[in-house]
Amino acid sequence: MPTTSRYARDVAVVAFAQSDHLRRSDELSEVEMVMPVLHQVLAQTGLKAGEIGFTCSGSSDYLAGRAFSFTMTLDGVGAWPPISESHVEMDGAWALYEAWVKIQTGEADTALVYSYGKSSPGSVRDVLTRQLDPYYLAPLWPDSVALAALQAQALIDAGETDEGALAAIGARSRTAAGANPHAQLSGGAVPQGDYQVRLLRTGDCPPIGDGAAAVVLAAGDTARRLCARPAWITGIDHRIEAHGLGLRDLTDSPSTRIAAEHAGVFDAPVDTAELHAPFSSQEVVLRKALGLGGDDVVVNPSGGALAANPVMAAGLIRIGEAAARIHRGESDRAVAHATSGPCLQQNLVAVLEGEPA
Repeated sequence: MPTTSRYARDVAVVAFAQSDHLRRSDELSEVEMVMPVLHQVLAQTGLKAGEIGFTCSGSSDYLAGRAFSFTMTLDGVGAWPPISESHVEMDGAWALYEAWVKIQTGEADTALVYSYGKSSPGSVRDVLTRQLDPYYLAPLWPDSVALAALQAQALIDAGETDEGALAAIGARSRTAAGANPHAQLSGGAVPQGDYQVRLLRTGDCPPIGDGAAAVVLAAGDTARRLCARPAWITGIDHRIEAHGLGLRDLTDSPSTRIAAEHAGVFDAPVDTAELHAPFSSQEVVLRKALGLGGDDVVVNPSGGALAANPVMAAGLIRIGEAAARIHRGESDRAVAHATSGPCLQQNLVAVLEGEPA
């Protein structure tokens, strides 16, 4: 391990795979979208599905439009003979957290975590309103872009950014995505476009699309056996803001900062940050909360959520992308962030480290 672990067991990400993220995948069911990703991630480790100690998935029945939709994707995993399995109605990053806890208890040495989302069949902006307070906010139907625009306006009013700086974030993200074969959007020449909701233009907002991702976790010597350079999870924590938007300062993210403190982000420098910022303005908030003010940290080298944002998988992808850079030797200490809910309501932060060469 690169540093002394603060946990009962040392756990690492040993494999990561993702689908190509597409605007529409009408010809594929969720099972057909997930299966190739599961095969790829298991092939990287040489493990068979029956050798995995625990399986956990993250998805949303609201996107699928039917209850317990996640049970269908178990056909892609292979649930016979019976497996130890769980599911969270959250981004796959929280499924990873549950799997990490399972390994910490000693009940499993390996875990398969996967998540997926198909946003193309309906209006994801309307679907996400169901995350709001059901008494005061949800009946007004403010969608995710409108709420993010309120956050952007608050940042501009506070003097923390401007429209030109937000456009630069979008352009940088899409340029970085040029090296990511799975990205939905790439290329710095993609125009900012018209306002979706003032002050956010199309280039400030995430693309709508379909996709899936999976990682394999392993403990201790098992991780070293399965991966040449494991990405050790040396810290992980998640926190939540008040549900009522009027009770929050939208220009800051205390929950991200607290999660980062408990995960040990500030204990040593990081060289890579994969931030789940679906809107350009949210990267401004996250950089401040995580202390990423300089140019010494590579932020979203994969292109981030502005290049591909499969709902319920984008957060897990941030952890997977950070881990993959460690696997390849391109990073030694990375921070990965995932969010859920309006205006960065819930935030998960993980620190991943690689062993010295």
